[in-house]
Amino acid sequence: MNDFRFYNPVRIHFGREAMAQLPEELAGVGKKILLVYGGGSIKASGLYDRVLAALREAGKDVVELPGVMPNPRTEKVYEGIDLCKTHGVDFILAVGGGSVIDCAKAIAVGARTDRDFWQAFFVNWEEAEDAIPLGTILTIPATGSEMDRSSVITNWATGEKNGYDSDLTYPAFSILDPTLTYTLPKHQMVNGVVDTLSHIWELYFSEPDTESVTDALAEALMRSVISATRTALKDPTDYVARANIMWASTFALCGMLNNGKKTDWASHNIEHPLSAVFDVAHGAGLAVVHPNYMKYFCSYAPERYARYAVQVWGVDPAGKTTLAVAQEGIQRTRDFFNEIGAPATLTDLGIPESAIEDLAARTDLSCWAYRELTREDVKAILGMCL
Repeated sequence: MNDFRFYNPVRIHFGREAMAQLPEELAGVGKKILLVYGGGSIKASGLYDRVLAALREAGKDVVELPGVMPNPRTEKVYEGIDLCKTHGVDFILAVGGGSVIDCAKAIAVGARTDRDFWQAFFVNWEEAEDAIPLGTILTIPATGSEMDRSSVITNWATGEKNGYDSDLTYPAFSILDPTLTYTLPKHQMVNGVVDTLSHIWELYFSEPDTESVTDALAEALMRSVISATRTALKDPTDYVARANIMWASTFALCGMLNNGKKTDWASHNIEHPLSAVFDVAHGAGLAVVHPNYMKYFCSYAPERYARYAVQVWGVDPAGKTTLAVAQEGIQRTRDFFNEIGAPATLTDLGIPESAIEDLAARTDLSCWAYRELTREDVKAILGMCL
């Protein structure tokens, strides 16, 4: 196990009554609040009214930033930064999924500097010196942004989708009520599950592969996600299943599963241009890319992939080569994605074969696990995705 640093300051309020903790959290923050949210779903569900009532009862002055889109874009961040600077915002409350939370994080660092947020933080990766504190109310389990230090933003004009990490963008608190996910459309739930599993794989399929608590936790989490997803698809209001999916998506990127690991992130980097250029949902893109990435690279770490097959999917290794076991586990992965209705090909996403050259050229090659990633690798993997 490699040496590691672990730090996570986020207060989590989890469960059916988690929203009851919002007034106490609001009592400890400033008066001017930027409320960030997405489309109309939180209004249709009544959550918007509940949040606004809590803010008003706490005596807060509320400035609203609605309309955060999937794959949150620079223009929405700039809009939020302007609101914060104009109104002297003291605190940001993000209500929604990872797109809303990531947008709020970018606003938080961008509003406390005179530098251009995109160039300074998401291109040059300069260190942020200050940020507006923020809290979250999670409605779509997927990205883990409610308990991590990362934000991913899309620059639609340039076709770039970049990330930024800072300890200053850890939320002060996050409210996780699984009942808020009962009415999620099936495709959003499925995309969230794919994103969650992909996060775990990016950490698990990396050196060192020696026996570790970290890997054992990852395997348990993967089994739990698979089981809970099958249950939730049959009964969307099964609380235990929804709770396990929500907590798994949060736990996957809270820092515990990458302790002592190199980590990978190549699959995410290959997917990012798909989202940035064609605006596909991140989880949908990963459903196409990640199993093919596994298939392409499993021969470089057959023992690790075979362990995954046995420990997560229950593959019987008797009489089979290590590579055959590994490949069976990857096929079980694809079969599961097919079972839950995730997309399988670039065609499913509306991406033509002619786009592969450009998508490969846009892929960040800096992250890889068992072998250095090349441009030709990316083109080959995307070719497998057709």
